[in-house]
Amino acid sequence: MRTFIHRYLMVIDRFIMKKYLGTFVFTMLIFAAISVVFDISEKLDNFTNRHASLHDIVFRYYAGFVPFYLNLLSPLINFLAVIFFTAKMANQTEIVPILSGKASFNRFLRPYFLAATLIFIVSFFANVYLIPYTNHLKNDFENENGIADNDPTKSEVHMQIDKHTYVYLANYDPVTHNGYTFIMEKFNGDTLREKLIANTVTYDSVKRIWSLKNYTVKYVNGLKEQFINNTGQKDTVLDMHPSDFIVYDNVYAAMSLSELNKNIDKEKLRRPEVLNNLYYEKFHRFVYPLSAYVLTILGVALSSRKVRGGVGLPLGIGILLCFAYIIIEKFSIVFSIKGGVPPIFTVLISNTMFGILGYYLLRKAPK
Repeated sequence: MRTFIHRYLMVIDRFIMKKYLGTFVFTMLIFAAISVVFDISEKLDNFTNRHASLHDIVFRYYAGFVPFYLNLLSPLINFLAVIFFTAKMANQTEIVPILSGKASFNRFLRPYFLAATLIFIVSFFANVYLIPYTNHLKNDFENENGIADNDPTKSEVHMQIDKHTYVYLANYDPVTHNGYTFIMEKFNGDTLREKLIANTVTYDSVKRIWSLKNYTVKYVNGLKEQFINNTGQKDTVLDMHPSDFIVYDNVYAAMSLSELNKNIDKEKLRRPEVLNNLYYEKFHRFVYPLSAYVLTILGVALSSRKVRGGVGLPLGIGILLCFAYIIIEKFSIVFSIKGGVPPIFTVLISNTMFGILGYYLLRKAPK
């Protein structure tokens, strides 16, 4: 391996890649340590009150917490790392001899792209395979120990369970497995044939059936209507589950790629309104790692020129652009989920905008 590296990578390649990856990894470790320390200070009472074991805290909660936030911050850490060490090289007049030694600016960029490719590969496999698994560990621990701040129950759920059947549930209690104000309507084309209203429905997790209590059924046959009132109980099998009425934060981020695809196929019929969330999560996993290339280009373009004030000015501009990148990322999610913009376009917004800016600044960079 060492022979291969020395054969195909020149001294300048190894020099820049070592600085790039070394700064990136060191910054990641610093961010990870700071995040864990602050999170422990915030969650310590929850851990002690719930009597969570040290094993679960370390190997379930923080095994999911650390990868999730490092993956979330990796583009920004990558960007700041490139700006920091490149601006330092420019300030120490290390870039001028490289370009003066008959090396083109594109040749100077090659080790940056090689290092960005390594980061891209790691980020890609983390986003597609590792992060969903670690998110699942973290979410399960939070839900079991009451750390999640959100109310997981959804109210007033409308859902289609097959081509002819629609259901409505006012609210659902995940503790007692009881739902309230349940309505099921069956159609023949556009014509209503049957309408069932139950005050209470209960899910039996052993038999996997729903029990209807105090229900009324209306049968419609042309102009004829028949009503049946029943104060007893009726057991029935329906293609719906308690998970359809419960949602936690990052629930889609904890799904594997195969689970996402299965849920997309299922929700096309049942709840089309959540499809944009699912598609955004799926596309985002493949597009997000491309930020390694986009922000590397932008970082080199910003910091390869020697300026007065040393590293401070490029680093300050880099921090402002980091905030801009985060804001655009958040707005793109809103455009997709609330604005109805196709997710395939919204996931590309931030990388496209910063890619165009990076290309423009790269053309203007001193060569």
